[in-house]
Amino acid sequence: MLHDWLNQPGYVSLFLLSFLASTLLPLGSEWLLVMMLAGGYEPVPTVAVATAGNYLGAVLTYLIGIWGGNWLIEKVLRVSPHQQERARNYYHRFGMYSLLFSWLPVVGDPLCLAGGMLRINFGLFSLLVAAGKLARYAVTAVITLMAIG
Repeated sequence: MLHDWLNQPGYVSLFLLSFLASTLLPLGSEWLLVMMLAGGYEPVPTVAVATAGNYLGAVLTYLIGIWGGNWLIEKVLRVSPHQQERARNYYHRFGMYSLLFSWLPVVGDPLCLAGGMLRINFGLFSLLVAAGKLARYAVTAVITLMAIG
């Protein structure tokens, strides 16, 4: 059964796209989730795969924040000092709970990066980021399933 599930290329593609979309690359993965659900994929494993990929991409971004250094962050990843400062301001204004919004475009990935740079507790980081990303994909799935009714 697991072998059959892994042989469905949609899940692998969804995982990889969700992962990459959460690593400071300007990608989105919701469209593939919607297409898969509309194509008959089961909602629970589809949302789980998207969430896992997106969470693990956020973990990579967090680790880059810890060990990446300014050169890697600014020159290679092209996260401007302004974007870094904006993410730090979210932390100072809303605390670690701003990580619940790590799924948002533009600011979400820098929030994960700043979480690493600020050495936020990894357990709390994981809980908040995974919850936010799961909520985003679950809401997307519910809306999609209601629309295709």
